[in-house]
Amino acid sequence: MTVEDVIAADQEYILQTYQRPDFVLERGEGCYLFDTTGQRYLDFVAGIAVNALGYGDPDVTRAMTTYANGLIHTSNLFYTRPATELAQRLVQHSFADRVFFGNSGAEAIEGAIKFARKVAREQGHDDKTTIVAFSGSFHGRTMGAVAATHREKYRQPFMPVMPGVRFAPFNDLAAAEAAITDDVCAVLVEPVQGEGGLSTATPEFLRGLRARCDAVGALLIFDEIQCGMGRTGTLWAHEFYGVTPDMMTVAKPLGGGLPIGAILMTQAVADAIHAGEHGTTFGGGPFVATIAGVVFDKIADPAFLAHVRDVSDYLDEALHDFASSHPQVRELRGRGLMRGIQIEGSAAVLREVAHSAGLMVATAGDDVVRLLPPLIIDRQHVDELVTKLDGAFKQM
Repeated sequence: MTVEDVIAADQEYILQTYQRPDFVLERGEGCYLFDTTGQRYLDFVAGIAVNALGYGDPDVTRAMTTYANGLIHTSNLFYTRPATELAQRLVQHSFADRVFFGNSGAEAIEGAIKFARKVAREQGHDDKTTIVAFSGSFHGRTMGAVAATHREKYRQPFMPVMPGVRFAPFNDLAAAEAAITDDVCAVLVEPVQGEGGLSTATPEFLRGLRARCDAVGALLIFDEIQCGMGRTGTLWAHEFYGVTPDMMTVAKPLGGGLPIGAILMTQAVADAIHAGEHGTTFGGGPFVATIAGVVFDKIADPAFLAHVRDVSDYLDEALHDFASSHPQVRELRGRGLMRGIQIEGSAAVLREVAHSAGLMVATAGDDVVRLLPPLIIDRQHVDELVTKLDGAFKQM
């Protein structure tokens, strides 16, 4: 099929919920993607923070080809070793005591909401059901996750969504404390917002949320689906703050491109969930869990995280130098290898111009260009990014 054939067939047979550029991707190598014409793109999207190890990582490829001859799926009616070993890794490298596996970030959010309400009910608080989320939040597109997503364009077409969500301004501790009342069972927050524009929580805000949750008997849930797993230079984004949640959702990079999500929780949360009260057919399947174990071990390596921090510092300097010479840049946001450039004008237009220059970037709202490169990038890739961004800005 030609490029035109693929695009025409896509538009005829696939539900059109995405606006895609007019090329067809074919393969990846390291930090680059290639389309069917051979055009190379420096990838600063990474499958929306999924391809943390880039493309063609030899250890991931070896694990995939080796385990393809083993168990692919058994369901959770039976024990398998890979899920147990992956859960053990996650617990040993986090605050958590227990893990529940699903298939995606949105599914992890749904489960976390259910668990929070069940904890309150187990404690005899049948009317303690409210979830507090924040302006700029994005937690997914299923009916519970989208209810906790602030932007109306995601929620309004599907009203009524799940009831019982209250929004407060992000990074406004006084307003958050006023919203977190005795009817609240959980507070859901991203330490670094993704879709919401790459805003970063202040230490005072997250510490205040922890204190207020403790005061009213609510659970604190960190959504690290996009900002976790090394993206900010530490294994978990919340490590920077010294604040421990009761639950945490993870997904995107964990499976190395394969679908997996997880809810990490304390034993106090786990004690409220009993056999038969939640489930999944595919979550924690042996094949995906095997690959996720390989990915997790590589990202959790202290040397790997040190590399992320080093390149993050270099990227930060490069972006500040870039901003100082480009008046279209209004603000730099984010942390680590999760960065946002707020610009004068349309981020979507800049994204399309960047494609023509051989650069892939994402957007986060109308005016924020989002940078989510593979965590394996080097300084040379940062230099290439700046050169291509400069060309794209000049074309704009």
